[in-house]
Formats: sequence, structure tokens, C-alpha cells
Amino acid sequence: MLNTFSRGWLFFTLMSVSFGALATDRDLIQTLYHADFTPDTDDEIPRFSLDGELGVLVNTGNTSAASVKAGVNADHETENWSSLYFAEMLYKESTVDSGEREVTAKRLYGSAQFDYKLNIPGRRLFMYGDYEDDDFNGYDQRASLAAGWSQRLWRDEESEFRYSIGPGYAFVEPEEETTDSVNDGVIVRASAEYKYHWNSGAKLRQFLSTEAGAENTKSRSETSLSANVFGSLAMKLSFILSHESDTAEDIDPLSTETSVALVYQFF
Repeated sequence: MLNTFSRGWLFFTLMSVSFGALATDRDLIQTLYHADFTPDTDDEIPRFSLDGELGVLVNTGNTSAASVKAGVNADHETENWSSLYFAEMLYKESTVDSGEREVTAKRLYGSAQFDYKLNIPGRRLFMYGDYEDDDFNGYDQRASLAAGWSQRLWRDEESEFRYSIGPGYAFVEPEEETTDSVNDGVIVRASAEYKYHWNSGAKLRQFLSTEAGAENTKSRSETSLSANVFGSLAMKLSFILSHESDTAEDIDPLSTETSVALVYQFF
């Protein structure tokens, strides 16, 4: 029977081959997805966009809790590079059974991906790195690096789809009382992102990523819907699902997060 790493590697290899086969037939992709298919086109080069979001929730009365979530998302396009940057902070305090207030969530996360554009439209080579400091996942710090193949299958006025896949390495620093470090070692990372824009200014984003290792597979899904309030200000609803096949002791393998935040587009 295949172990977790073998199954993950086989799955992502098949996915990469399938995407490659579709990409070699541009007419087929146009027929399946969009008649006005335009591969890897950018309205302005260079182009830089920066969004900041902030969500605050305070509960009083029978339930006393306070949480803050803030994030920054940047997209930078040049003639040869397409770069994505993301940073997020989550902090939450809640009243426990003893009546005292305790920190129940505290996380810092950042990631960056750099795609080098090849001569063939839509084809890229990518480099990726992320860092996570979460006080409630059983580890002091975690980070990963990966590199490989990236491709934008299509981009038009309404939507775009891109994916990437490649080998990498995960670094784990467990907590003092934790000896388990199943997330440490060679991984295969794959990600996919779909965006859709309505004429009204509303936006839908679906992002999927997974890191498959010999002993653990870490996956993340983020679905968000945003709508303009006025000018550069928008309201954003997000649902995040994170899963690990093998976690540290006393840590649930599945976690979910639903948030509402205000988003401001600086550039």
C-alpha cells in the first residue's frame, strides 16, 4: 500500500501532467473555458497593487471575547517577474471557565512567491517561501521553501487561473515539551488559485495549497468574497480550512476560520 508521501507525489504528478497536456493545446483551453482567452497578458508593466485588511470582533455579556485579524496582500508585475506577497496576524482573547481572560489564538504568518516568466506565454518557474509562528499548533516556528513549475492557464477581464507545483523542504522547531516534528523534511508543494471579477466590483477568490511529506500532508483552502463599499474600501468575507494528516500531540487535525473584514486598496 502506498504511504502518504507516495500517494501525494503520485497525485501531484498526475495533476501536473494533466495541466501540461491541456496547456499544449491552446485552442482546447479556449473552447473549454473562455472564447476570448488571452494568455499571460498584463494591462500595465510594471504594476504594483497593495491591499490591507482589518477585522475586529468584541463580545461582551454571557460570552466575553475579543479578536483582531489583520493582513496585507501585494501583487507586483514586471516584464520578467510576477511576485505575490502575503502577511497575516491573528490575535484572540477569551474568558475561560475559571473566569479569567486568556489568549486563545496568536498567529503570525507570511509568504512570498516569485514567478520568473519564460518566453512561452503563461509558463513560469517559481520560488516560494513562508514562515509561521503559531502559539497553538504545537510548534514554536515553522517554515517551508519550494521551487518548480508555475503556469497561468488563462487571464481575461473576468477571471484568471494559475497553479504551481514543485519539490521543497519544511523546517520545524517544536515546542520544548513537544518531541514530535512530523512536518520536518522533504515535501512536494502544489497550489492553485482562481479569481473572478464582477462588473459591480465584487471579487471571488479560491485558493488551495498542499504540502505532502513522507509522514504528514498539510493542506489549506481559502475562499473569500469581497464587495466594494465605496471608493477603495471593500467588505470581505473569508472562510479558511486547514488540515494536517499527522499533527503534534493534543492538536486537532482540522481547523476552520470564518472572518469578516474591511479591505482598503492602497495602490
